[in-house]
Amino acid sequence: MSEINDGDLRAGASAAQPTVVAQRSGLWGVKDSGDTTGFSGQKETFTVAAPAERPYGGWFDAAVDVLIELAAKDGYQEADFLEKVVVENDQLVLFVKRERLLDVARYLRDDQDLRFEMCLGVSAVHYPADAGRELHAYFPFFSITHNRLIAVEVTCPESDPHIPSLCSVYPGDDWSEREAYDLMGIVFDGHPGLTRSALPDDWVGHPQRKDYPLGGVPVEYKGAVVPPPDTRREYN
Repeated sequence: MSEINDGDLRAGASAAQPTVVAQRSGLWGVKDSGDTTGFSGQKETFTVAAPAERPYGGWFDAAVDVLIELAAKDGYQEADFLEKVVVENDQLVLFVKRERLLDVARYLRDDQDLRFEMCLGVSAVHYPADAGRELHAYFPFFSITHNRLIAVEVTCPESDPHIPSLCSVYPGDDWSEREAYDLMGIVFDGHPGLTRSALPDDWVGHPQRKDYPLGGVPVEYKGAVVPPPDTRREYN
């Protein structure tokens, strides 16, 4: 098996261009004359990084090679589990197919040359314009043994927002997966108790999605009673 050595982390330049997933004008994306922010001339482009080219730099190449080798032992080719490798800001990010996420997590945890003992939770992002890949789940991993960070990113469509739960491999991911489900609507299949973490069980929608309405939504929790204004505070 390939030995992973630390070294220069400068990665080779990629000829591919980042994928544009959204563009916005103004501070809040206002499209008529109602922009009162003073930022109506501001324009932003949101992109997903392009694949990196080898050599990735430092220990990155050997880590990817180990994953490919382990997958091959299980009968998978690189294309069966790995969509692309991204190196950005000296960080290695693996875009993994969701059906192979659990396999990759086990490789990262168990292999002696990888040994990423900790999953540092999951962050979810919503790209409404990224057709068929609107929901992204980002899992950072830390190796105590080797003092290294790596990240795995998985996507799924809004029409089928399912991603395997990592709780069977990293039990500590329990709470962050519940948060991502609650606020972003990603369903983590196999989670031991996938319930909302902040909002009531009967809440409709997922408030951190980009298309969630801003304002005008009454916050009413089950069983809560809002007292009349004249009884909420006593002025003595």
